[in-house]
Amino acid sequence: MSLTICELKTVKELKKFVRFPFELYKNNPYWCPPLIHSEIDTLKWGSPSFDYCDARYFLAYKGNKIVGRVAAIVSHKANELWDEKRIRFGWIDFIDDIEVSHALITEVEKWGKELELTEIHGPLGFTDMDNEGMLIEGFNEMSNVFSIYNYPYYVKHMEQLGFKKDVDWVQNIFTIQQSIHPLVKRIAQLARERHQLHVLQARSKKELLHYGQKMFQSLNICFRKLYGFVPLSERQIKSYIDQYFGFVNPKLIALVINPNDEVVAFGVSMPSLTHALQKAQGKIFPFGWWHLLKALKQREIVEMYLIGTLPEYQTKGAIALVFEHLMKAYIEEEFKYAISGPQLEENIKALSIWKHFEHRQHLLRRCWVKPID
Repeated sequence: MSLTICELKTVKELKKFVRFPFELYKNNPYWCPPLIHSEIDTLKWGSPSFDYCDARYFLAYKGNKIVGRVAAIVSHKANELWDEKRIRFGWIDFIDDIEVSHALITEVEKWGKELELTEIHGPLGFTDMDNEGMLIEGFNEMSNVFSIYNYPYYVKHMEQLGFKKDVDWVQNIFTIQQSIHPLVKRIAQLARERHQLHVLQARSKKELLHYGQKMFQSLNICFRKLYGFVPLSERQIKSYIDQYFGFVNPKLIALVINPNDEVVAFGVSMPSLTHALQKAQGKIFPFGWWHLLKALKQREIVEMYLIGTLPEYQTKGAIALVFEHLMKAYIEEEFKYAISGPQLEENIKALSIWKHFEHRQHLLRRCWVKPID
């Protein structure tokens, strides 16, 4: 049966693009389905990311059956900031057929060549807030809403297609102890006494929302040297606040405030939603909302989505205040395990914090790169 690659032009076609993984990973116990409407909001033309990105979407067909998908993304801001000439691929999924994966990557490369770009890399999204990195270890570990899951054969395909490792991201899982590490407590106390730092004690989501803008402004500074990072625009910040801050638990968020009422460090975590999203199968209605509401009350696993500190506060104990607050909340809420967000393996400072906790590697993801022929 012949293979056909089709570029998407309508939202109706985009829905097919978003739904393809639901068929590919059907009955897979480790894949975490996204919410379909959120995926479409992210990908649809005219979303906030299109303020500085261009994107094209492709589906691969054999006969009338979809067998693969890929997003080709040009982040003009990233290429400018990092002095690169790269095109990204993201949202890539395919059956175990090298003809399919080759055809999808070829479409991305063709567009990159037209734009006189020299390299292709991914999987990446529009921003660091999108899922990134192909899974290369941890195929029998539970994924989550903010991370990519893929079958082991994807790695073989990338190698066959000539891709090489660019960077890896590590995620760790640790057992929550019933006491806070003495070193963390001591450094946190010094931060309070010497630098007059404190953790916001938000009593409501409304109070927390007030600091949402400040948190993302700090995030833009904290992450500016991380791989491929592009500062979030005001439209993107508003979009993320609207999407996520409405249903977070204030106790599971740590915002470190200095005497000028600035957010100088932060930690954002939530109960794991994976099982709920598996039951919801991408839909809020009719019963998806109930599964998600129930998941927000589960106390088995908490996931740490975002952690950062401004460079000038990295030696002032700000991150210790974040961990002290979160560990105390996890103990009080009786969580058993916590999973870190993806951290670059070369980010030794960030990874060194885990030496104070009983932990193991949970997942390992890779960003691939190769020259455009």
